[in-house]
Amino acid sequence: MTEKSFFAGFGGQGIISLGQLWVYFAMQEGKNVTFFPFYGAEKRGGISRASVIISDDEIASPLVTVPDSVLVMNTDSLSLCEKIVKDGGIMLINSTLVKENPGRSGLKVIKFEATGIAEQVGNVLFANMVALGAMAKATNALKLTDIGGILEKFFPPDKQQFISLNVKAIEAGFNAIN
Repeated sequence: MTEKSFFAGFGGQGIISLGQLWVYFAMQEGKNVTFFPFYGAEKRGGISRASVIISDDEIASPLVTVPDSVLVMNTDSLSLCEKIVKDGGIMLINSTLVKENPGRSGLKVIKFEATGIAEQVGNVLFANMVALGAMAKATNALKLTDIGGILEKFFPPDKQQFISLNVKAIEAGFNAIN
């Protein structure tokens, strides 16, 4: 199994953190990974993207030019994501913020309210964790076993207090996908 994913949004949505956690979960599951972040010079509001490959086999190149799956967290990212995702690929759309539909056919489009679900969980800042759960379910790329234990290893001591909310958000995202 090899999954090439591309996450896109704006600075402040936790796209880079999402990519880091995506590869960390994969590493804990014994997979090979690559992670390539890209973000604008702005702290918040600029572009933020991450491309990730997770694979059971060795990865020849870290570049994701034609992803199997894309995550669209804001409206500005929709056109880019629909251009690059492979034919028949998966496009997950944060429908809380993205009201448009992709103009391209031949994709498996999954809309879910990442920001809305995160707000219900306790804070809109957890939308990236909702997206992690949704991506895991839609792609079957991650098993997401022992979410809390893996997050305890990942987060530094000053962030441990947020683990329970992160677990809830990831589970909510996973359960939001049919």
